[in-house]
Amino acid sequence: MEKRSFLKKLKTEYIGRGFATICGLFIVVLTLSIIFFIASKGLTIFTKRHYSILNFLMSSTWKPDAKNPNLGAFIFLEGSTAVSIGAVILSTPMAIALAVFMNMISPKLGERVLKPALELFVGIPSVVYGWIGVTVLVPLIKRNFGGVGFSLAAGILVLSIMILPTIASLSSDAIKNVHNEYIEGSYGLGATRWQTIYKIIIPSSKNGILTGVVLGLARAFGEALAVQMVIGNTVKSVHGLFSPTTTLTSVLTMDMANTPNGTAWNDALWSLAFLLLVISFVFILIIRFIGRKGEV
Repeated sequence: MEKRSFLKKLKTEYIGRGFATICGLFIVVLTLSIIFFIASKGLTIFTKRHYSILNFLMSSTWKPDAKNPNLGAFIFLEGSTAVSIGAVILSTPMAIALAVFMNMISPKLGERVLKPALELFVGIPSVVYGWIGVTVLVPLIKRNFGGVGFSLAAGILVLSIMILPTIASLSSDAIKNVHNEYIEGSYGLGATRWQTIYKIIIPSSKNGILTGVVLGLARAFGEALAVQMVIGNTVKSVHGLFSPTTTLTSVLTMDMANTPNGTAWNDALWSLAFLLLVISFVFILIIRFIGRKGEV
């Protein structure tokens, strides 16, 4: 009887382990397949059309439908960088302040109200943020600052609201993990609550906060729909906060379905997609580096 029970447990364990291994291998193969597919399509413009990588990255001229196409990606990199960094600069102080309030000022309110609210905001679809931006934010900018309303500022404001819950949640977890001995020692030396927050809690949780900031930046850089709806999608450099511009994700979502396969335009869009994939990997490496630095 015991032998039969042991064999049954062993069989169940092997089945479970085998299933988990198959799932893991499937994820690895799927990821590598996606990378290979995008890389093979994205490098076509350099391997078959012999377009200069330097011109592609540094040129601001985007005329893919011309007889001699100009395929400069810098204008899209500039727009994506400007809107992403602007959103992070705007949302990070609010996210840190919110995390401090949830853990140090009013933990009960943070646990019962603010934390569920953040989780709710994370689950809201991008199109909802974009629609609110189009119907509320764009007319407001147009009425108060002139222009068409669709602008870099609109993109920054929409993205800052979208990434705020991500940065706030990770910052809150980092602050919560600060050892109580540090806090009690600070109070024991006569420090006030604000001195403890500024001198002890924030420095001790900086790696977790930085991870949240980089993750928020990565999400902002890769966001497509919400940004596309409010930024204006005008292929020109950033001239000011209230002028329209474009981003990597915007041009991909707008043009990919409207270009024939095999054309220089379509190949250039695949190169932009591959560039976006590389940038995403860079963000992942930065996050892993920060995480390992925090463990030391």
